[in-house]
Amino acid sequence: MQIHLSTSSLADGRWYEYLVRFALGGAATVLTGVISSVLGASIGGLFLALPAIFCASATLIERHEIRRKRDAGGRGERRGRAAAALDAAGAALGSVAMAAFAVAFLLASPYGAAAAFLCSAITWILMAVGTWSARWQLKRWMRRRA
Repeated sequence: MQIHLSTSSLADGRWYEYLVRFALGGAATVLTGVISSVLGASIGGLFLALPAIFCASATLIERHEIRRKRDAGGRGERRGRAAAALDAAGAALGSVAMAAFAVAFLLASPYGAAAAFLCSAITWILMAVGTWSARWQLKRWMRRRA
């Protein structure tokens, strides 16, 4: 399977859905800043791993899939849930990669900010691609066994 960029799904959204995503992402960022100011950077940093727009995205993805299936003459609840679950799996894998980024940054920070960012970015890319590939291989292996 080849990874590619597709912007066709942008046409499926309505303007207010993008506004909701923007508002929730901004609110999560502001909340993280407030937590960091009140409780300190160590505690506030934990909240940076929060997938800020995931909550809005999951419900919007489900609604879009249900609408698409309904427009095609069927019911789309099952398909909508499956699409939202796939997005949740991606968010979980992304969170693992972000945690690896944080650990790599912590370990590399004594060598300077530039080295820490470079090391962390490489770690994030390797973890993101690695966890996605491992999930794909596991699903393929499970299908063969069934």
